[in-house]
Amino acid sequence: MNASSTLCSGLKRAVLTGATVFLWLPVLGHAEETKIRFQLDWRFEGPAAPFLMAEARGYFADEGLDVQIDSGSGSAGAINRVASGAYEMGFGDLNALVEFLAENPDGPGISGVYIVYDGTPAAVFARKDSNIESPADLAGKTIAAPAFDTGYRAWGIFAEANDLEADAVEWQNVDPSLRETLLSRGDVDAITGFYFTSLLNLEERGMSEDELTIMPFPEYGVPLYGNAIIASDEFADEHPEAVQGFLRAFNRALGETLKDPEAAIEYVRERDSLIDVEIETRRLKLALDSVVDTPDAREYGVGDVDEERLREAIQLVADAYDLPALPSPDQVFNSRYLPPSSERQLLDQEGE
Repeated sequence: MNASSTLCSGLKRAVLTGATVFLWLPVLGHAEETKIRFQLDWRFEGPAAPFLMAEARGYFADEGLDVQIDSGSGSAGAINRVASGAYEMGFGDLNALVEFLAENPDGPGISGVYIVYDGTPAAVFARKDSNIESPADLAGKTIAAPAFDTGYRAWGIFAEANDLEADAVEWQNVDPSLRETLLSRGDVDAITGFYFTSLLNLEERGMSEDELTIMPFPEYGVPLYGNAIIASDEFADEHPEAVQGFLRAFNRALGETLKDPEAAIEYVRERDSLIDVEIETRRLKLALDSVVDTPDAREYGVGDVDEERLREAIQLVADAYDLPALPSPDQVFNSRYLPPSSERQLLDQEGE
């Protein structure tokens, strides 16, 4: 082979090698994303904003995740769907998770991985014209709530914390759609419900806040946690980096939601164009102010738990719900996937 042929052969090999490298570049640049099906606890309303923001702004994609967010029909449903494997992660009441773990000791493992509501949103709403100004005034009164309502189920905890006999009130178990209507018509003296839901529902029915005595459970001695991001233990064990990435993306979006709730609500409107933007913005602000921005969250950062408080909360739920077993704090909450505490300091420590 002469020098010219050798040169041509070398150039050909170089071109082919370069083409091979070029063909591989798109594959290397677009690694397959990890899919996560995420179940909300409720409809696309104000409190869903940080989840939807993280999806719309590409924060999940930045973490190599392909996240599908679906609306829900309650915390129990979200927990059951994660347990069944239909969803890898979800958003639900930590107290409902305690109940699930206690009643399914041999079932699939599920853990809370990020506390969003540092306190339970449960509250008592009472008519002032029923002469109710304090918990003691509830004795002998009639309270309405659905059977699954957190306030109803945790009533024993509230009553004990406020020196009331648990049976000092008369309960009416009602459909959720009737709860606020019954109170506004004066058919019952009080109801229990989520603070940022029942208050707006009552206002829509013509009752102003001035006509109400409102007793949020956290302000009346009930140390329960509220909603948390939950994950299947099997999925988290197999894809720890995906759970970590999800929480980083959510944490980023929550910080931006706290700074600008009005902008965040636009991502809810994108998913449901029929929402009342003004009401859902107020609902989001009420949720942020009442159960996200708390003294503990300001001091220690959002997302994590205090182990002693968690242990107490589990015992209180077990007693109030008459559970057959007592899950351990490690079963209920796993902090290993959380962003560093420095990244979770999203709130002004003085609450300003």
